[in-house]
Amino acid sequence: MAQVSDQEILEALKGVTDPDRNADIVSLEMVSGLAVKDGNVAFSIEVDPERGDRLEPVRKAAEDAVMGLAGVVSVSAVLTAERQPGPPSPSPPGQAAAPAAAPGPEPQEQKPLVPGVGAIIAVASGKGGVGKSTVAVNLALGMAAAGHKIGVLDADIYGPSMPRMMGITGRPASPDGKILIPMENYGVKCMSIGFLVAEDTPMIWRGPMVMGALQQMLRDVKWGELDVLVVDMPPGTGDAQLTMAQSVPLAGAVLVSTPQDIALLDARRGLNMFQRVNVPVLGIIENMSYFNCPNCGHRTEIFSHGGAKAEAEKLGVDFLGEVPLDVAIRETSDGGRPIVVSDPESDNAKRFRAIADKVWESLVANKAGAGKAPPRIVIQ
Repeated sequence: MAQVSDQEILEALKGVTDPDRNADIVSLEMVSGLAVKDGNVAFSIEVDPERGDRLEPVRKAAEDAVMGLAGVVSVSAVLTAERQPGPPSPSPPGQAAAPAAAPGPEPQEQKPLVPGVGAIIAVASGKGGVGKSTVAVNLALGMAAAGHKIGVLDADIYGPSMPRMMGITGRPASPDGKILIPMENYGVKCMSIGFLVAEDTPMIWRGPMVMGALQQMLRDVKWGELDVLVVDMPPGTGDAQLTMAQSVPLAGAVLVSTPQDIALLDARRGLNMFQRVNVPVLGIIENMSYFNCPNCGHRTEIFSHGGAKAEAEKLGVDFLGEVPLDVAIRETSDGGRPIVVSDPESDNAKRFRAIADKVWESLVANKAGAGKAPPRIVIQ
């Protein structure tokens, strides 16, 4: 099958009109970030922030127009809005003006992409290799063990790990060809790009395609009634984090770090990023906090110890707990039997459940205090 060209896509989009401006979205230069890969098409439609909700029919019409082209397998169109920064705050007399910070999204009324979901939280890290996905899956299972209705969204498009960790194989069903039914195991619903592609297939996608895939896994999945949707974020502070912060009202973020200085530096960047996009940080977890030898019981602090707790105190956020470097946690996660469900009476499972309880309590407290300004995180 011949690859559809950029020009063919743009010609199709010329048939989509902006109802307020009486011209097509291509002539109005609203289309950006066009990317095509193996018949998968993604692009952005730039709109004024205040028109975002009203232009949802335009987005859908654009997807339908491109989907009708020969050679197109899937289409992801997203609405994006460029906000103008406000005027700088005046400096106190005698004090030099601070450098202008990069503008973040302003708080706005958002139409939820996931009806029926009580709260969405992001589990994030400033860098890779800190065990974030292992923590995310055990955190989700810990909340489920407490009787809450939980779902997990694997937002790491480039390195999805939830299918393996949740012990789920196969592809999600779609009775109508539009809405996907999430996979499920251990009483937790799960969606990942890993269910739709082979495990060893590299995802060579540009930013708009990643953004489109994330929005589709939120918008086009029948999540049903959930208390919490846990989002396992990719490491860093890039497109996926901004997409989540701008697409849905995140109830909070949990940051995972190891104790050493370089990981804490990246965790601090993650804290600052969530602050700038108006997402409250629920707390920090110190993973790989120490190692107890299974043979002699000797404790070794391989990556130092206590750094995350000290950083949390310095930054004014909660310290949620520490998790040791333990082969049992690694083996059970790799084997699709996370320790919270495979060995629920173990010390490690109890640690994860205690952390899950703290996260739940923070969500309840934040909901009770809705409307209050979140605490300001000061980076020194």
